[in-house]
Amino acid sequence: MPSLHLLASESIDIPMSEYEQIPKKTPRPWWSYFFSLIPSIIFILGCFPVVVVFYVLQRYFDFFWFTNVWYFLFLPFVLFFEAVLLFISELYITSGIVRLFNITYQPGTHEYSYRNKNTFNWTLICVLYTPFRKLLEIFPLGKVKQTYLRLLGMKIGRNSLVGGVIKDPCLTEFGDNVTMGEYAIIYAHIHNMQYETIFMDKIRIGNNCVIGAGAIIMPGATLEDDVIVAAGALVTKGQRLTKGKIYGGVPAKEILKKAIE
Repeated sequence: MPSLHLLASESIDIPMSEYEQIPKKTPRPWWSYFFSLIPSIIFILGCFPVVVVFYVLQRYFDFFWFTNVWYFLFLPFVLFFEAVLLFISELYITSGIVRLFNITYQPGTHEYSYRNKNTFNWTLICVLYTPFRKLLEIFPLGKVKQTYLRLLGMKIGRNSLVGGVIKDPCLTEFGDNVTMGEYAIIYAHIHNMQYETIFMDKIRIGNNCVIGAGAIIMPGATLEDDVIVAAGALVTKGQRLTKGKIYGGVPAKEILKKAIE
């Protein structure tokens, strides 16, 4: 049996490169630069219903000749209607593309490269989803927002309120009666640019949970039923919060047990 000294010396002699092998960065494929054009293309497609309405108003009602003072009074309402129509068109075009082509990604650690299917799909959803997620943060359209998130693959139970930001809808699950406060963020992915990887994992929020304003929940976290996460708390990667308890702080720790009626 080798001595402890010999074992220690053998472990020291192993070069660090065998443990920490940083992969070489692969060049970005030329076609990936077209990703930045996708939001513009979606915006153009969303303008078609707006153009049709403008055409009907002008063709059949001579609306934009402004021959009467009433046309000026109705103009703000028309513009508002057109803006809402454009907004709804954009949301359903992007979610329709995701549903039609079944664009989703799976938990795991993936190479951060366009050649990896999960990373490619994640990037595509980011390009489709992010611009209109920003709009949903500005305009308080609760039901529209939750319908949109469901179309993108998020599971949302009955009587739940999604008030914050969901970064990865297809990896996020809400139970019934969940309340998510404003500015709270749920991440189901983490980048590691040193090793050119992206880690993804599902997040499960149980029934009757409350996520306080400004709280952050990281990939792989699980909130069991009747959990409260205090405002500004950080639920770390893979952390499991036990049923009926209140958590707060960075990282989130148990504060006290919730009184369940």
